[in-house]
Amino acid sequence: MSATSTPPSRIDRIEESIIAIILGIMTLMTFANVVARYGFNSNIFYALELTVFLFAWLVLLGASYAVKKTLHLGVDALVNTAPAPTRRVLGLVVVAVCLAYSLLLLKGAWDYWAPFANLPPTEGRWFPTGFVEKFRGQGWYETQDIPVPAFMRWLEPVFNEGVEYEKLPKLVPYLVMPVSMALLVLRFAQVALRVWRNEQDLLIVSHEAEDDVAKAAEKLKD
Repeated sequence: MSATSTPPSRIDRIEESIIAIILGIMTLMTFANVVARYGFNSNIFYALELTVFLFAWLVLLGASYAVKKTLHLGVDALVNTAPAPTRRVLGLVVVAVCLAYSLLLLKGAWDYWAPFANLPPTEGRWFPTGFVEKFRGQGWYETQDIPVPAFMRWLEPVFNEGVEYEKLPKLVPYLVMPVSMALLVLRFAQVALRVWRNEQDLLIVSHEAEDDVAKAAEKLKD
């Protein structure tokens, strides 16, 4: 039993729109840089760095969305041979492991990003046991080439003691790390609830392609 397909919700449309916008900006930026380089012997100096960051956003946000839509790939040959109750138990074990791993990723993502936002990282090697009391804020760290948009100048008094940023502060592109990992934890928690309710038994992609082939074969027989 896989997750039932339902019409896209408002949250789905927001997530899909964000992913589409990121992909569109990446495409336009890369195309514009190629035209500038080969057509005008020029260069958009921040295009490469911006595209790399946008690709990271695309992958990390897309990972949680794929969990939500059961779009991740996996091997289910052995699982499909097991009876339904066993598949449910295996599904709970798998989602528990994924949830624990995503929680570790969330801790690591926060600990990496927090200093760039002048916030304390967590204590504890594996599990957070509190927040570090003495730490060095790194809100003044900047990206290498990306300029600061005018609407982000409010970051300067908040994170850089009023000093003007020459380039985009790292806290902005790295924000996707804790946000995406928090979404990943949420998505796995939602999957765990569906598996517990026996509404879903696999975390991987459904076999819609095989079903379509089978339907097409039946039509040919008729």
